Amino acid sequence: MPPPGPSLAPALSNVHARGREKLLAHLAMLLFAALIAGSFSFGGMAAQHLDAGPLTLMRYLMTVAVMGVLTFWIMRVPFALPRAVWRYAVLGGLIATYMLTMFIALEFTSPVQTGAVFTLMPLISAGFALTFIGQRTRPDVLVALVTAGLGAIWVIFRADVQALLSFDIGRGELIFLAGVIGHAAYVPLLRKLSRGENPVLFGFWIIVFTVPWLVPTGARELISLEFRALPLSVWATLAYLSIVTTAFTFLLLQYASMRLPAAKVLGYGYLTPSFVIVLEGLLGHGWAAPAVILGALVTAAGLIVMGLVKD
Repeated sequence: MPPPGPSLAPALSNVHARGREKLLAHLAMLLFAALIAGSFSFGGMAAQHLDAGPLTLMRYLMTVAVMGVLTFWIMRVPFALPRAVWRYAVLGGLIATYMLTMFIALEFTSPVQTGAVFTLMPLISAGFALTFIGQRTRPDVLVALVTAGLGAIWVIFRADVQALLSFDIGRGELIFLAGVIGHAAYVPLLRKLSRGENPVLFGFWIIVFTVPWLVPTGARELISLEFRALPLSVWATLAYLSIVTTAFTFLLLQYASMRLPAAKVLGYGYLTPSFVIVLEGLLGHGWAAPAVILGALVTAAGLIVMGLVKD
């Protein structure tokens, strides 16, 4: 998922798109949610062939190159060295934790489960937003977040009431939850630590400073890796994560953030489990149980509630 995130939304503007522009913004976020869901399915396929450490490091080395092209060549942002480097180190560390735990989790659990854990991020982020920047969540938005959270919890516990009552959460889900908490803290900290830099340039340097955090867990294995022996699925996943879920989703997010309220943009993450279930089925990895699908639909209902909230 592209780091710049919510900073792309015009923080001081309360003017939102209408008509065709509003419809296109919603369609952009539908495509965004579908592409993000692909990162879990394709990431799960790559995790079967390569450990999380080198896989994540390779992903971000490629992402630095992709975002460099997007920032300085396509978007023509003037080059500038980062100021107060510690800010980028903190934000990069949180993103590194998120991505590393995602690939580790996919070694133990399914893409559907990790997609469900991901949807808890907005609710957790609302708590961090209140703590870090004093941002309060409107009651109607909170209803949507809680609704989505309940559906996600049902999926995380595999629609097993006994597992829910005994809080029998899987190892993979627990590992990824730590990463999601880190990403949830990242979202409000992004606004708190920003000092008016160009948001695209800010995002580029965050990605650059994500790499050093990943070196200890992936550099040694990456150096000794036989690259020609890697299956096509690993290279396809790396290309997908570096290009599609970085550059393309970045542009979709920028487009929608300029036309929709931030809460509604964030709400499209609730569709992730539903898209993952469909994608996993289409890829021939099997369809989720009906009870699990029901939980994903409840999570998607959070998006409907969010969509009905007045801009």
